[in-house]
Amino acid sequence: MKNVTDSFVFLGHWPFAGSFGFNTDILATNLINLSVVFGVLIFFGKGVLSDLLDNRKQRILNTIRNSEELRGKAIEQLEKARARLKKVEMEADQFRVTGYSEIEREKMNLINSTYKTLEQLENYKNETIQFEQQKAINQVRQRVFQQALQGALGTLNSCLNDELHLRTINANIGMFGAMNEITD
Repeated sequence: MKNVTDSFVFLGHWPFAGSFGFNTDILATNLINLSVVFGVLIFFGKGVLSDLLDNRKQRILNTIRNSEELRGKAIEQLEKARARLKKVEMEADQFRVTGYSEIEREKMNLINSTYKTLEQLENYKNETIQFEQQKAINQVRQRVFQQALQGALGTLNSCLNDELHLRTINANIGMFGAMNEITD
């Protein structure tokens, strides 16, 4: 520390203008050199440093402006994407609801058509059963009629003699003749 104070004291004792010599005190000469360099840098470099700082400031401000613009565009795109997402979700919900109602409607239509088909089949079955019953009744009637006719013919044949047979034929011929006269 003593050297530092000595150098300041020594700075006050400059040799006169006629003498020239080397100052070997490093601290004293460094301070003078540094102060001269700083003075020259401040004097001449002030404009350059100011220009550099202004350019840097402008680049930073431009970068911030660009970032703000990009942020604004990104927010705008995000809002558009959210709106599209909301719209798509609403459409999906609508399709889902429409799909469920369509499925329910188709289910009810299928159930109704199945019931109608079952009713028609039941009606066809009943009609078929009635037809078959009628057919069976007619067959039984025919068979009973044939058997009754055969029985009556058998009884008539066993009971008829030739004279009764001739009278019956004549009576029938008379009836047919009378019927022909009525129709003519």
